[in-house]
Amino acid sequence: MEQTFIKINPADTVVVCLQPKSKGETIEVDGKTITINQDTPAGHKILITDTEEGSDIIKYGYPIGHARQDLKAGDWVNENNLKTNLAGTLEYTYNPVSEELDIKDEKRTFRGYVRANGEVGVRNELWIVPTVGCVNGIAERLAGELQKETGCEGIDAIYAWHHNYGCSQLSGDHENTRKVLRDIVLHPNAGGVLVLGLGCENNQPELFEQMLGDYDKDRIKFLVTQKVDGDEVEAGMEVLRQLYAKAREDKREDVSVSKLRIGLKCGGSDGFSGITANPLVGEFSDWLVAQGGTSILTEVPEMFGAETILMNRCKTDELFGKTVSMINNFKEYFLSHGEPVGENPSPGNKAGGISTLEDKALGCTQKCGRAPVSGVLEYGDRLETTGLNLLSAPGNDLVAATALASAGCQIVLFTTGRGTPFGTFVPTMKIATNPTLAARKPNWIDFSAGQLIEGRTMKELVPEFIDKILAVASGEQARNEANGYREIAIFKNGVTL
Repeated sequence: MEQTFIKINPADTVVVCLQPKSKGETIEVDGKTITINQDTPAGHKILITDTEEGSDIIKYGYPIGHARQDLKAGDWVNENNLKTNLAGTLEYTYNPVSEELDIKDEKRTFRGYVRANGEVGVRNELWIVPTVGCVNGIAERLAGELQKETGCEGIDAIYAWHHNYGCSQLSGDHENTRKVLRDIVLHPNAGGVLVLGLGCENNQPELFEQMLGDYDKDRIKFLVTQKVDGDEVEAGMEVLRQLYAKAREDKREDVSVSKLRIGLKCGGSDGFSGITANPLVGEFSDWLVAQGGTSILTEVPEMFGAETILMNRCKTDELFGKTVSMINNFKEYFLSHGEPVGENPSPGNKAGGISTLEDKALGCTQKCGRAPVSGVLEYGDRLETTGLNLLSAPGNDLVAATALASAGCQIVLFTTGRGTPFGTFVPTMKIATNPTLAARKPNWIDFSAGQLIEGRTMKELVPEFIDKILAVASGEQARNEANGYREIAIFKNGVTL
């Protein structure tokens, strides 16, 4: 008989519908017959035990909130009758949990671009990075002129990464902008970079150059437009032609998968996210870590309610302390703006079957599998440690995906149940949580984890998923690249002058 619902954890007090359920229909759960009390959409939850007002409701084996009123077995559980347990900052106790990953090193490779500093790119692109938003128009024009002149022959793409900042920002915001732009300039997916300045901005090109450290001056060049006599576009084209000639000499070669750095992100989630796509990505993350590679989980507000799981997987007391600070600092950020900690999920999430932030977080964090936490990064930091890392960034899709790429990820894996076309400045692969989305939007979706509710097993699907990611790492375009949907967004918190 076809399975029409799933009980994720033996301790759960809800099941998740794999198909829509009608009022009056019955289901058999743990030897009990339960009559469904309301029409319930696919991806949504049905209560399987009577629950008093104020009592916790359990999913994934953890509380996802408490009942707003007395509820009966068979009730549709949603945001109208379920309330978050989240409030302010908390004190945490370190209770380390270690789990060995029984995954063999397969000695797999991909075809990448090895840079002079030993980092590896999965693309060989030419980028124009403005130091300030005032020169966005010049940057875009330069990118267009070079595309027309060269047809991108011998390289993968030409892009200008426009943004609104680099001036009129103070303290933390200004440093965030400088750090993210630095990270983009140094990213190994670029075979050549023109840093395009104005001259009078707060993000002074000379000081920004110092942030790059000992960089490859054949690959990264600067142009300050206020210092150019006459046509700054022609001056820019002269520099770009030099960078292009250098970048087109680069060739792919076999590289160990231990050099891969993969970002983990979700957006437009639904009730299947924590059942299909996120666990699939978690399996890949564990596999990559076992090969000596690196994965990064971010979206700190979407860890609230599942944070202790991550904290207790930290390898050391120091990492535990950094994770506690990351969580509580983000809660303080919410509270300092007068916003509740649990004001999430979005309307689309709720429509898809996610009722509270805990519900979302317990599904969201499955993207990082079971590996121990090896590193914790502040926003704008670059990777230093292999293995699973946590990164401080908000849940906003483009801001978080940009932060993952800025940290050094060559690819971002983005799970989605509602669908989204966007991409950041690295390939941004979309993994559908359900087969309906994959069928409706094949132009957006790179891989369907919805096969897991169509009869495929995780054991069958994981090797195919690994092969797909390695194909993209070796040059196959992700859907966002084929569509030309690529941009960046930088986190902003404070005053604009």
